[in-house]
Parts: sequence; C-alpha cells; structure tokens
Amino acid sequence: MVTKAVANSMLFLRIVTLAASAASVALLFTNKVRFDDGTQLRFQDFYAFRYEAVVGIIGGAYCILQLPFAIYYSVQQKRLIRNGCLPEFDFFGDKVICVLLGTGVGVGFGVSLEFKKFFDDLFDSAGVLKSDPTRKAYDRFFVRGIVASAILLAACLSMIIKKLSIEEERRKEKKASAQTFTM
Repeated sequence: MVTKAVANSMLFLRIVTLAASAASVALLFTNKVRFDDGTQLRFQDFYAFRYEAVVGIIGGAYCILQLPFAIYYSVQQKRLIRNGCLPEFDFFGDKVICVLLGTGVGVGFGVSLEFKKFFDDLFDSAGVLKSDPTRKAYDRFFVRGIVASAILLAACLSMIIKKLSIEEERRKEKKASAQTFTM
C-alpha cells in the first residue's frame, strides 16, 4: 500500500507527461514557415519530425489510457483492477513509453540541431546576413523543432521519475512481504 503523497505524485507525473506530450505534438504540427517565393517548409517534410510527433501521440494516448486508473489509485489508494494485471501493465508499459519518448527526443534534437547548424554554415559561407528573411525562416523552423524536443524531454523525464517511484514502491512492498513471511 502506497502513501497518499506517492499516489498523488504518480498522478501528477502522468498529467505532466500528457500535457508535455500534447504541447510537443501541437508545436510540431504548427511548425511551418513560408518563404518569399510561396514555398513552405513543414514538419511533415522531415521523417524525423514525423517520428517525434507519432511518439508524442503514443505517449499522450498511453497517459490518457492510464489516467482513470491513476485517478482512482490516487483517491482510493488501491488498484481498480486487483488481479495483478494492472501493476504489470504499468510496469512494462511505462518502460516501453520511456524508451519511445527517449528515442523521440533524441531524433528531434538530432535533426533540429544538425540542420540548424548545416543551414547556418551554408548561409555564412554564402555571405547571407542573419537578418535575411530566408535565413530567419530556417532558424525559426529549426528552433521550434528544438523547443518541441525539449518539451518532449520533459514528458520523458516525468515518465522516468514516475517509473522509478513505482519500482521503489514495488521493492518496498516485496521487502515488507518477505519480512512478514519470515516472521
């Protein structure tokens, strides 16, 4: 049995993960720039940004699925489904989501930073000023990609903290049950 504070913190961390995943996806979906000639650069033009968006959607969907159970657990301090299935689903599901969110963060940061540096170097070698509208558009696009990745990182860290707290509680429960068994 966990304390009320631990149950509430687990609920809070799920909500943070959901909010950060949703914010990251929203930022990616709205990340588009239009150039002077009418062409656009959108997040869909990069497979890495598509992957990051899908990972954010999966992370958010998982949190939405788990939210009613987390609310019940926080209020009642017991599991809604008590057959052992839900704790195992939490345990392994959280691990999978942590890994997915981590890969999404890595991909997003990687493509954003690499392309931003590439275009900055390209514009610098061509003698294009930093105030040029095309250069500003590319900068704005990739900076928004970096920000979306940072927000997804917050979701990932929130899920990792939640995961570690669950493992700590499971360890304490096993230790307590082992002590009562030996007495």
